Amino acid sequence: MVGELIAERYELRELVGAGGMSSVYKAHDRLLERTVALKVLHERFVNDDEHVERFKHEARAVAQLSHPNIVTVIDRGERDGRQFIVFEYVDGENLKALVQREAPLAVGDAVRLVLQIAQALAFAHQHGLVHRDVKPQNVLLPESGEAKVTDFGIARSLDMQGGITQTGTVMGTSDYIAPEQARGVKATAQTDVYALGIVLYELLTGDVPFTGDNFVAVAMQHINEPVPSVRDRRPDVSSRLDAAVRRALAKSPRDRFPSMDAFAAELQASVAEPHNGAGPADDTIVVTPRRKRPPRAPAERPSIWPLILLLAGLAVLATIFAAAFAFNGPRKEIINKFTGGGGSSSRKAVQVSGVTDYDPQGDGGEHFDTAPLATDGNRATYWMTETYGNSSFGGLKSGLGLVLDAGRALTLKQVRVSTDSAGDGFTALIKVGDSPTGPFQPDSSLRTVSGTTTFRLDGKKGRYVLLWLTSLGPARTAHVNEVTARA
Repeated sequence: MVGELIAERYELRELVGAGGMSSVYKAHDRLLERTVALKVLHERFVNDDEHVERFKHEARAVAQLSHPNIVTVIDRGERDGRQFIVFEYVDGENLKALVQREAPLAVGDAVRLVLQIAQALAFAHQHGLVHRDVKPQNVLLPESGEAKVTDFGIARSLDMQGGITQTGTVMGTSDYIAPEQARGVKATAQTDVYALGIVLYELLTGDVPFTGDNFVAVAMQHINEPVPSVRDRRPDVSSRLDAAVRRALAKSPRDRFPSMDAFAAELQASVAEPHNGAGPADDTIVVTPRRKRPPRAPAERPSIWPLILLLAGLAVLATIFAAAFAFNGPRKEIINKFTGGGGSSSRKAVQVSGVTDYDPQGDGGEHFDTAPLATDGNRATYWMTETYGNSSFGGLKSGLGLVLDAGRALTLKQVRVSTDSAGDGFTALIKVGDSPTGPFQPDSSLRTVSGTTTFRLDGKKGRYVLLWLTSLGPARTAHVNEVTARA
């Protein structure tokens, strides 16, 4: 078909891929003068209603998903009874080619790639779709470095009761197939978690955990055989990251991470640990010898005067409180004077955890692996942004941010941010959302963060808190040393 003109618009120039159901061509869009990818259903399926409907379903499914890590659908149509879908053209190789050439990858590189895939799949799950065929061949790597998930051809609605693929039909690729898929049971979000866990295993070790002579042989291993430990193959992988892979690859979906977001959050935390990559040494427990306590000096007879003074002071305080309650009722102002309050004593501290950076207009390179340092309780450590040409991010974007996880959906009252950034600090506001990948809604006014700054929130409810930076100040970079919150 190379050289043909489809729909009087798309000129097929090169076959770039082929599968059992369709072929993909690099094409030129004469109308808009741009390069696109054209996916064409094989001719033998033209009269097969099930395959035609599945092909149409892919176009409808992906058209809902506008995300930087998902290949965009541009158009769909039909020519001489043959269905075609037009996608954005991604100039680069797929992840499988990278694996075959360079695996095993460095731990940080492997996790960063998997996190980008996880963000795409989490977004699809939020829109009610499970991919069901997650594998390196379906991840494209453009020169920009932003991984893009493609081929939702067998994607299925999470709440579908019937449809083009019924329970009992095995779909997917054997190397990455989840045990429930191999049994023909309905796929869920945990099915994609399993497949992505296999992808991470392969990136870290260079091989998939199970191999065999045919589909059935491999599928039976996924059902029955324990997954080999990554750490046995790769000692420099931390125990926590190894445990995350094992949990993602649990045989039962109930034993895996409850969501793709949860899997991503644990991967973020595992690579942020200070001893990540230390190998077996990070399991070593150091025991400090207990010092002998020096002999106690003979005790002097205590004086009773401190006790008398303490009782007298308590009596004075009791008189003050009694007068306040007797004449004015329970005055909160008086209580605050003695508790150091000022109104915040009734608010409950909420433990928030730094999860990742948020850079929707950039390349996602804002030091995501150091996000946990913004909530580690140590003001000497920090999450930081990249350094830009000027305070307005070099004119490249309107802002960027740090995502924090409150553990559950709630309404926060205040967020306190500490920074050691030089000069006048940076300008930011607080946003709230239900996913670490957004969307987020503004929940505070814009403030300049210098030293320690408290944001009073407007009362929006959500699990994830975004510290959204709109200006970096004269330093052209920003440090976030510590973030705390109260509800």
